[in-house]
Amino acid sequence: MLSLVQLKVLAAVARHGSVTDAARELHYSQPSVSHHLSRLEAATGAQLLQRVGRGIRLTPEGRLLADRAAEILGRVDAAATELAAQVGLRTGRVRLAANASALSTLVPKAAATLARDHPGLELSLVDEHPVAALDLLRRGDIDVALVFQHAGSRLEEEGFRFRHLTDDPIHLISRHPADTLANHRDSTWIGGCERCRAELDALCAAAGFTPRVGSLSDDMVVVQSLVAAGLGVATLPGLALEAHRRPDIHATELPGVHRRIHAATYGDPPDPPAVTAVLTALTQAATGGP
Repeated sequence: MLSLVQLKVLAAVARHGSVTDAARELHYSQPSVSHHLSRLEAATGAQLLQRVGRGIRLTPEGRLLADRAAEILGRVDAAATELAAQVGLRTGRVRLAANASALSTLVPKAAATLARDHPGLELSLVDEHPVAALDLLRRGDIDVALVFQHAGSRLEEEGFRFRHLTDDPIHLISRHPADTLANHRDSTWIGGCERCRAELDALCAAAGFTPRVGSLSDDMVVVQSLVAAGLGVATLPGLALEAHRRPDIHATELPGVHRRIHAATYGDPPDPPAVTAVLTALTQAATGGP
């Protein structure tokens, strides 16, 4: 069975006459475009492309299917636009996934804005780590994912669109004020998820040591409780401290260290009006706008 994604890839290749340019337009990798084309040829039983020198061109069968693909995609886009315009923001449901710190801080502010400006819009929330949230987004189980990116790391980009919301500073969590990483080269550390552990290792390596991790937890309440009990030191982002802050621990912001917070959607623009409203509200929540 033919899929819309395969037809979209073929139409892009027909427009550009190049797999590379089609991949750039669609924000796919070249191997992904080639994979979709191979699947399409297998599904149709027809050779759709042929190589000419270093380039490619469509066979007669490929040109026929590409023309029909453009018509089909145009009708699908028109139907989506007409439906969105008719429904507007009077009703609608947007499913959003984020981790605990964002759900405790940015999302409630955005939800308050949406309740005021678009009372007919329903916001459904899921507590998920960024990796799982992006997987849900790819599968179509949610509409928006709030994710974070540590400095020097890369987010998976194929098919996703990322809107940068804010930079979230990282803090050293300990029982001593005005602390530094270098003071804890011999301390026990409390680590988090795999990505967070990699970031902790990189931070400590820059300070000249390897952290000795004695406990693991992604829970900002648990981490602060363990630090307060003297079971180790840790790092936490600013949003986690905004959501929950024990009075008996100290948080020292690490200069120049932060994670980037993004709102991710999947597929081609434009977003449906309800999703656009959620993205706008999240941007306002992150920047302190009206």
